[in-house]
Amino acid sequence: MARYLISFDDGAMAAFTEERLAELSETSHAVVREAQEAGVWVFGGGLESQRASVVATDGTVSDGPYPETKAVLGGFSVIDVPSREDALTWAGKIAASCGCAQEVREIMAD
Repeated sequence: MARYLISFDDGAMAAFTEERLAELSETSHAVVREAQEAGVWVFGGGLESQRASVVATDGTVSDGPYPETKAVLGGFSVIDVPSREDALTWAGKIAASCGCAQEVREIMAD
């Protein structure tokens, strides 16, 4: 099994109305429950819309992300599945349930 990070951009849901967000909350929570029941869910959640802090190797703290970074993570899911194809299938379910495209990246083995 491999773990995958499925994530979306912070601005992906910015244009949705409060009513639409409420609908998407219900459908996305249903997919989370499905993933939990399938035994593939590890962890996930939405992130507050704020600038990240970057802590350098010397302990210096600065506002982030780096200036060249255009996308800011808005939310994520971590799943544990047998293959990338399975991860892409779950990402498709998540994308459909929350109304925004998802990025899929394999987490390196420890």
